[in-house]
This record gives sequence, structure tokens and C-alpha cells, in this order.
Amino acid sequence: GAGILVSQHFGAKNRKALSETIGNCIMLTAVVGMLIMLAGFLLARPMLRLLSTPPEIIDWAADYLHVLFLGGAGFVFYNMFAGILIFSALLNIVLDIWFVAGFGWGVRGVALATVLAQAISAVLTFLKIRSMRQVFDLNVNTLKPVPGVPSSILKLGMPTGITQAVFSIAMLLVQRLQNSFGAEFIAINVILMRVDGFAMMPNFSFGQALTTFIGQNVGARKYDRLHQGAKQGTMMAVGVAAALTASILLFGRPLMSMFTQTEHLIDLGMRFMRILALGYIAMAVIQSLSGVQRGAGDTVTPMWLSIFTSVFLRVTSAYLIAWFTRSPEYPNGRPESVYFSMLLTWSTGALLNVLAFRYGRWR
Repeated sequence: GAGILVSQHFGAKNRKALSETIGNCIMLTAVVGMLIMLAGFLLARPMLRLLSTPPEIIDWAADYLHVLFLGGAGFVFYNMFAGILIFSALLNIVLDIWFVAGFGWGVRGVALATVLAQAISAVLTFLKIRSMRQVFDLNVNTLKPVPGVPSSILKLGMPTGITQAVFSIAMLLVQRLQNSFGAEFIAINVILMRVDGFAMMPNFSFGQALTTFIGQNVGARKYDRLHQGAKQGTMMAVGVAAALTASILLFGRPLMSMFTQTEHLIDLGMRFMRILALGYIAMAVIQSLSGVQRGAGDTVTPMWLSIFTSVFLRVTSAYLIAWFTRSPEYPNGRPESVYFSMLLTWSTGALLNVLAFRYGRWR
């Protein structure tokens, strides 16, 4: 919500409104961050039980989440400031290896690495923002609530927030299915999600960049640049996603071997990764065109599209594919069902976002 307003005020060269938006967003983020930290810490273990987490890993999972939520301030401010995603991801991996392999801290070390990487990134981005005095002001006065500013941030941000919340709920529902496949599958999935982070990072970055680009040009009333920028940005995102997908398929085994030396797990991981591969290109289209719509102020359409694909389509297809693939060897269905549902979700989401871009209310 703040990102949209910031880009539009910046494009309109409205220093006062820009300063008030940034200051008010920092205060809102501080309040929400504290609530997330407290609620997450208290509810972590009950939620793990609700998700049928295997008993042999529930203590590890609880330890991981407790550290993650207690360090949640870095996470929420890091997401608000954004800006240096690649630095945070690389730092996270370095700290993971150092804390786990070097110090032997196990799951808590992985959580601590994530918290520290995000906190350091948040501090660095804040220092960068503080140095931009030629663009806006950041002081005690701009941190004070200004009538209309928090409500505008929430009005634009709530649809995206609801989207992320619904997406997380859908992930929890699918996680329950994943947990039924046993601890080995959970271990493979954790490794896959680490590699997945490499492929997804540029997609999210292009989405944020297009939101900013569209917002600035709307603010400056340079409407002739919107469609050209949206198309070129999306094509760039697709090109990068295709290159990364090819790299992951070619070098996926060495990447996974950073997290496990078990050949059986690496073989299974590569089998699942081949299913996901094309989905990263579809996700590039989703993130880019959703970013365009949000930058123009239409945050509602991407919300409904995401709810339909992430909840209805993904959850339903995952459980249906699992049910139809049951066998004596796989009494709960084949684990591939989770990844086929993701591929179906991303492909459908890309098609719907293309239609929304061509005919949607963002125009």
C-alpha cells in the first residue's frame, strides 16, 4: 500500500505527501510487526499440531518458528523497505551454512540465519532511505499520524495483504497434505524451497519494479509510457525466469548438494523440480502483470485472481490428484501431486493476469 502511494507521490514530485506516507508507514509497520511477533510466538506450536506435523520433527519446527517470530521486526521492516533482495538471500545462505555446518546449531541456526539476514538488510535499506534527503524528509514530525494517510495506505494495501494471508492459508492446507507423506518428503520439500528461492527472487523483484514504474508514471501523468513499460518489463522478467529455469535444471544437483549429501533425496528433489520448472516462467508473468495493476491503483483484481488460483484451484487440485494417485505404495497419494497442483495454479494464474492486463479495470 505504501509502495503504490510512494511511487505516485514521487512521480508527482509532491515532497510533503511523500514524506508523510513514508513516515506513517514506518509507524504502522512497527505496530503490526509487534503484533505478528507476539501472536506468532504464542500460536506456533498449536498451529503445528493442527497441521498434523510428524511427532519426530515438531520440536525442531517449533524451535525454528519461535526464533523466526521473535526476530520478526527485521522481517516486516525488510519487506517494507525492500530494495536489496539479492543481498539478503545470499547472506541468508552463507549464514545457514556457517551456523549449521560450522557451529552445529541445527534448525535454530537456520532460523537465526534468516532473522539476521533480514534484520541486516532492513538496517541497510533504512540507512539508504535516511540518506535520500534531497527527495523527502524523515523526522519526528513525519512519523506522526496524518489524517487520511494511514487509511489510504491500508485501503491500497489491504487487498494485497488479504491476498498474502489467503495464500498462506492455502499453503497451510497443502502443508497438511504434505505432512501426510512423511518426514522424508518434508525434508525434500525444504531443500526444494531453498532452490526455489533463487528462481522466485527475480520474479518478485520485477513485480515490485513494475509497481514502482507504473505508479511513478501515473503520478507524473505520463500515461503513454504505461503499456510500453509493462510489456517490456514482463518480457525481461520472462527472459530472466527462462534463463534461471534452465540453470536450475542443469545445475540443480550441485545446488541441492549444498543442503544434503543423500543421493536419494537429491534424486527425488530433481524429479519434483522438473515438474515445477515451466511454472517459474508463468510466475514471471503473474508477478509482472500483477505489479502493473497494483501500480495503477487496482489492488483488488490481483487479490481475487490470487484467491481463486491459490485457494480454490491449488488446494482442490492437490487433494484431488493425491486421491486419484493412491496405491499400496502411496496410501495418501503420490507426493508429486503437490507440485503438479502448483504448476496448474501458476499456468492458470498467468493466463488470467494476461486477460486482466488487456481488459481489466487498472486501465
